[in-house]
Amino acid sequence: MRIDILTVMPEALDSPLHCSILQRAQDKGLVEFHIHNLRDWSTRPHRKVDDYAFSGEAGMVMQIEPVYRCLQQLQSERTYDEVIFTSPDGDILDQPMANALSLCENLVILCGHYKGVDYRIREHLVTREISIGDYVLTGGELPAAVIADAVVRLIPGAIGDEQSALNDSFQDGLLEAPVYTRPAEFNGWRVPDILLSGNEAAIADWKLTQALERTRRLRPNLLK
Repeated sequence: MRIDILTVMPEALDSPLHCSILQRAQDKGLVEFHIHNLRDWSTRPHRKVDDYAFSGEAGMVMQIEPVYRCLQQLQSERTYDEVIFTSPDGDILDQPMANALSLCENLVILCGHYKGVDYRIREHLVTREISIGDYVLTGGELPAAVIADAVVRLIPGAIGDEQSALNDSFQDGLLEAPVYTRPAEFNGWRVPDILLSGNEAAIADWKLTQALERTRRLRPNLLK
């Protein structure tokens, strides 16, 4: 998989994309990240990529030209499955969406910034808008890293134990059952006896019951 990220703050992506599973996936050749500084496609003095809104509203707006030029070059070299814009009013990122995106070959993620972007970018250049929650951030770099993390960890080989990813919360529409490790007793707090029984069928039933109970209590909306 190749993921191109368009941003005005490339330095904000240095750490998230180069550690843990994302770095190991790159080392294995499973994913390539290409970060593009939109200022490199600006023709204005001081490489500016924003301007005032025609409406007179406070705040600066990201211009269409640098985004268009950058996308034109990228799309002349390969076909992209999606051109994603990180937006507060996009579709909320969830596990089914991450699963679907993990099957793609080439993705572009455009990081929003300033007051917003020229709406023509959203009308004509973007194929999908994604939000990571109902709140506003300084820019789209953190959401882009979140999207990349959620997607790349699902690529076969990215995680050493692929079964682990299949058992994650939300993969089956439920929260994950509680997990424990050694010691079996600490400070008087014991691991549930069923998990020490060796009875795989009973343990599977317990996990499902716990997942249903936790989902019903903590995230009842998922059961709808």
